[in-house]
Amino acid sequence: MIFKSYILEQSFQSINNCKLFLFYGENQGLKKEFKEKLRIKDKDQEILNLFQDEIIKNKNIVVNEVNNKSLFNKKKIIFINQANDKILDVIDEIIENIQDENIFLFSDILDKKSKLRNYFEKSKSCGIAACYQDNEITIKKIITKKLSNYHGLTGQIINLIIKNTGLDRSKVNNEIDKIISCFQDKKIDPNKIDLLLNIKTSDDFNLLKDAALNGNKINTNRLLADTVFETENNIYYLNSINQRINKLKEIENMKQENSNMESLISSLKPPVFWKDKPILIEQSRKWNKDKIQAALKKTYSAEIEIKSNSSIRKDLLIKNLIIEL
Repeated sequence: MIFKSYILEQSFQSINNCKLFLFYGENQGLKKEFKEKLRIKDKDQEILNLFQDEIIKNKNIVVNEVNNKSLFNKKKIIFINQANDKILDVIDEIIENIQDENIFLFSDILDKKSKLRNYFEKSKSCGIAACYQDNEITIKKIITKKLSNYHGLTGQIINLIIKNTGLDRSKVNNEIDKIISCFQDKKIDPNKIDLLLNIKTSDDFNLLKDAALNGNKINTNRLLADTVFETENNIYYLNSINQRINKLKEIENMKQENSNMESLISSLKPPVFWKDKPILIEQSRKWNKDKIQAALKKTYSAEIEIKSNSSIRKDLLIKNLIIEL
């Protein structure tokens, strides 16, 4: 039985009758939020946190937990992390014995051929929800909602958080927590935001990205040698490149209506951060529709490769993409 993740963000009421539930997809931040909400929802339940590998080695871990009812806790919550098709045999063995237990599985991306995904989608007693990557709209809603009581939250600050986190929900929540901790009087000081947020961590890659999109080969080569590519940030790097190319595409489409580049960029929604305006003007003069279309095809191919090929060196793929751009 398929559920929409955005509905579950509002309430878990609709999944109460599901014996097992599977959350899958690339949005690690959303899956983490679901797990925390499930913990809070049933505070009195016994919580067991397992990984598929340990269950495969000894499937009795789950079988015994389901069969042996607790005298002290009425219900149990069992989290099974990093699940894939290998867990199906265990599910078949325990599903008929599930009574008071709530079992939630968490997986990465599962394609349409996945046996686990098909099992949950077709089952009438199990539920499944895809946790797709956030976009700029959903991230803005998260920031606006969580900081709705704070004075001084501007579009520019929201864009700064988005730029700094690369549409990664976990990082967004981390930056929001910093703001809440720092501005306890609920008044955001724009002069302190740059110091508070981890601007430095993304500065090196942004310099590299901008040098590449400016066609500056000397600076690009120098920055490629100096920039440290962190494994967990590969999707952020790709999103950062994609956002800039799509922004250039938007500018290119508006050029016929407004030939004044300064006023054109100032009219963009959401507003461009003031530090980026000169760079964006320079880049927009060097890119046309054909080049932009070719670049988007390359970034799309890179994204497919990153998400579907676990054995590839993703940092090398990003570096090759930058060189091609």
